[in-house]
Amino acid sequence: MLRENELSNIIIGKAIEVHKTLGPGLLESAYQECLFYELMNAGLKVEKEKPMLIVYKEIKLDHGYRIDLLVENLVVIELKTVETFTDVHIAQILTYLKLGNYKLGLLLNFHTAVLKDGIKRFVM
Repeated sequence: MLRENELSNIIIGKAIEVHKTLGPGLLESAYQECLFYELMNAGLKVEKEKPMLIVYKEIKLDHGYRIDLLVENLVVIELKTVETFTDVHIAQILTYLKLGNYKLGLLLNFHTAVLKDGIKRFVM
């Protein structure tokens, strides 16, 4: 079974491939579908739009929070097509990591000339 760091390398490689093929300027959903396709074709278990429940004391709240992609139930991927990351984007992925007890998250911004300039890695 692949661990988080190995998965991270595969995910980033596939994301770069998608970005090189499509370039910047498309909707987030287009990049999500293409990255989902690439990761599935690489033989990875990938969940798209995975619901994220919030548990507060004894109640469970489902308020539409969704992880863009969850790879091998280990790596959270949050996709963006924005000029620059904001504190809200960072808080969002950190919240997903905390609530889901995940160790690694990737925040990917496809609205960059070169994708490597739009990658942030988070480790809990």
